[in-house]
Amino acid sequence: MLDHVIKGAVVVDGTGAPGRTADVGIKDGRISVVGTVTEEAPSVEDASGLVLAPGFVDPHTHYDAQLFWDPYATPSLNHGVTTVAGGNCGFTLAPLHPGRPGDADYTRRMMSRVEGMALVALEEGAPWNWHTFGEYLDALEGRIAVNAGFMVGHCALRRYVMGPQAVGGQPSQEQLAAMVRLLREAMDAGAWGLSTTQSSSHSDGDGQPVASRHAQPAELLALSRAVGECEGTQIEAIVAGCLDQFSDAEIDLFVEMSAVAGRPLNWNVLTIDAAVPERVPRQLLASEQARKAGGRVVALTMPILTPMNMSLGTFCALNLIPGWGPVLGLPVPERIEKLRDADVRAELLRRANSKEAGVFRRLANFGRYVIGDTYSEANAGLTGRVVRDIAEERGQEPFACLVEICANDGLRTVLWPMPTDNDPASWALRAQTWQHEDVLLGGSDAGAHLDRMCGAPYTTRFLGDCLRGRKLVGLEQAVKMLTDDPARLFGLRERGRIREGWHADLVLLDPERIDAGPATLVHDLPGGSPRLDSRALGVRAVWVNGVEAIRDDVVTGAVPGRVLRSGRDTETVSTR
Repeated sequence: MLDHVIKGAVVVDGTGAPGRTADVGIKDGRISVVGTVTEEAPSVEDASGLVLAPGFVDPHTHYDAQLFWDPYATPSLNHGVTTVAGGNCGFTLAPLHPGRPGDADYTRRMMSRVEGMALVALEEGAPWNWHTFGEYLDALEGRIAVNAGFMVGHCALRRYVMGPQAVGGQPSQEQLAAMVRLLREAMDAGAWGLSTTQSSSHSDGDGQPVASRHAQPAELLALSRAVGECEGTQIEAIVAGCLDQFSDAEIDLFVEMSAVAGRPLNWNVLTIDAAVPERVPRQLLASEQARKAGGRVVALTMPILTPMNMSLGTFCALNLIPGWGPVLGLPVPERIEKLRDADVRAELLRRANSKEAGVFRRLANFGRYVIGDTYSEANAGLTGRVVRDIAEERGQEPFACLVEICANDGLRTVLWPMPTDNDPASWALRAQTWQHEDVLLGGSDAGAHLDRMCGAPYTTRFLGDCLRGRKLVGLEQAVKMLTDDPARLFGLRERGRIREGWHADLVLLDPERIDAGPATLVHDLPGGSPRLDSRALGVRAVWVNGVEAIRDDVVTGAVPGRVLRSGRDTETVSTR
């Protein structure tokens, strides 16, 4: 007897093959039948008119902490994501040195600063009862509703071996050997490989460059070589050029890291904008050179535009514009005084529009900002209005107008920049770029920057756009891009397709309704901290390992997810 039968759905199996009407039977967590089901089951549902797809795989998340207080990885699971890859960008919660209890506090403050996680949620929501990476994975085992795999972060490796000297210091030969051993131990316990960052945008809780930013190429190559010695492993890496255009040295580094490991290296995130046509060819040059050298470099890119809010009062992307950090880091009264100075504003605008600002130049057109939440009588009625229109009414320059609005709120005003790359030419360029063999959809950052952005719903929003919007990609190809493509990159065993004998990670959706609702602020984190959430529209049900985890956008309470461990749950994807 089967456990459950889904009757008469249009099965889009993840391979890109045309959808076909079929029944799907589930038994013992796996897909038992695809075709005509005659065997009995205690539960049967009519899926006529609905589409059944494999569970979506999100290749870039930061659910490392959230899974402890939210085993459902919301809202990703609601939007059909059944497998998440965590431990990205060089940041993980393990290993932690048993002889330095203060390292946990350092890690929490770093994660709060660099990934926008509420410090109180990190303090109260996770048990912090591990030291080794294996113990961290064990702490999640059996208590999560999604499948989750984790890279091990370079910053944690450095901190464990070098202590406070990890920031600013260089390892001795003995310390480097210890880092390599620690990485191997983590991979033996199930880590998917190494993640690292050299990005100038990544600073710790003390405002210092995070530990891995101090690593020299020899260190990165030694760790990469160790990745290649373990089964089912990968590399994920971030450099400053990920935000705009790689330098020659950064391309060489990515190529060498992948080639010496013989493993794919993925990076985040490829920004596609027709106004900067030279960016995509430059970024994909790393992929072309890697293939020639025996490696593979894969760019992640988002198939939707994910709004990110800003504020002059708290740390956000504006702080990362060269020259802005010292001003936005001042106490609020001094910050307001500086921002009201016309000369200071002129210099900030010059820096924001300079070449060194890279991709952050997109944030420099303050007339295109939309006013979000406001907190003073002086700003009553401004929510939802465009700064350019307000500035014209007041006879002000847009940035000066925006500063005055924010000053009235004590800099608490929420600001939403309108995207500059929502034009037909940019969408056409995206559709073209998605076809490249080394471009993969992803980069949601789900679990991070919680009150600033909500990238988790990219799956449902993309499918809705493919079915009823721009229709840049057909349904079958879109599903493949969200399922089998990332599953094959990570070497996931028997996941990513609807195939008899494979794990029953499934999404049942209504093609007439599939979409994502607008991002709304909720206060449901430990300590009442806020985050942005988004409802899933048109998702009838989600199964993880054959168990129903979502029904009509509501979690069922089941926790059927598994910690996916390298070697056991992933196979080697060799580049050689």
